[in-house]
Amino acid sequence: MKEQTIFELIHSMDNFTNNLIIQWNKTFNEELGVSHILVLGHLQAKGKSRPSDIAKSLGLTPATLTHLSEKLVQKKLAVRLTDESDRRIIYIQITDMGIDMVYRANQEGQLLRRKLFEKLTEEEREQLVGIYRKLNS
Repeated sequence: MKEQTIFELIHSMDNFTNNLIIQWNKTFNEELGVSHILVLGHLQAKGKSRPSDIAKSLGLTPATLTHLSEKLVQKKLAVRLTDESDRRIIYIQITDMGIDMVYRANQEGQLLRRKLFEKLTEEEREQLVGIYRKLNS
């Protein structure tokens, strides 16, 4: 494969991803970005977590996670908890409002995916899934 082709492929994938994020942000009007929802999703799946563990798991910097979690706490989608045995250890935990937000974000995401991927035939969708599985393995 030629280098130019690789960069064209990466550029096309980035454009698609950016467009997907832009479209989702337009439809999901909650003043939250994809990263906020990813943090909430992590908390929903893993339970209360230390910020450093969340950052590592999602590939974010600790400073970015601090910024994201501050907004989640302000919006009452998450709370900060201190460890009973060591008050220096802080955890972040999702609230019921946060769980509802993840649900609504996923619903919007499913609608958006349907709109985007209905342009493809069933065979093309199966090929795309196969390609992504192969690339991710």
